Amino acid sequence: MQLFLYISDFIVPFIILSVIVYGILKGLNVYDAFIKGARSGFLTVIRIMPTLIGLMAAVGILRASGFLDFLATVIGRFSGRFGFPGELVPLSIVKMFSSSAATGLLLDIFKEFGTDSRIGLMASISMCCTETIFYTMSVYFMTAGVRHSRYTLAGALIATFAGLAASVVLTGFLL
Repeated sequence: MQLFLYISDFIVPFIILSVIVYGILKGLNVYDAFIKGARSGFLTVIRIMPTLIGLMAAVGILRASGFLDFLATVIGRFSGRFGFPGELVPLSIVKMFSSSAATGLLLDIFKEFGTDSRIGLMASISMCCTETIFYTMSVYFMTAGVRHSRYTLAGALIATFAGLAASVVLTGFLL
């Protein structure tokens, strides 16, 4: 076990050093390439900033208005039949928009039910098995200039529901 801890301390510096050494061996100006990439990344952040602010504001409004609690009650009646508690519905919905807001809801669930409870474990697994669909689509499609997403949303929603189903199944095996 100590070996893994030792390796994990040095893996990131090793990768960074490897990239620098590889660039030098290839005859590249590593510093200029880094500056060019950093500038490009900064411009991308500036371009997507309005989208990020809009998503964060929307999540905040949904949370503060009580709409998520209402939705949890309505959908929870249906999802409870399949083993997915209604208390996790807000977490699942918010996770599609913002991972950091979903983390806040996850901490609220941990405070209320405990980390080792069935709901706490299911919430943890569902956070790992789902993605921030709308955030990811808006950022990547806007950056790449994609206008027609075709089946991306449908596929992402199917994958999210599969992840939520996996959290129910895995929790059943673990408890």
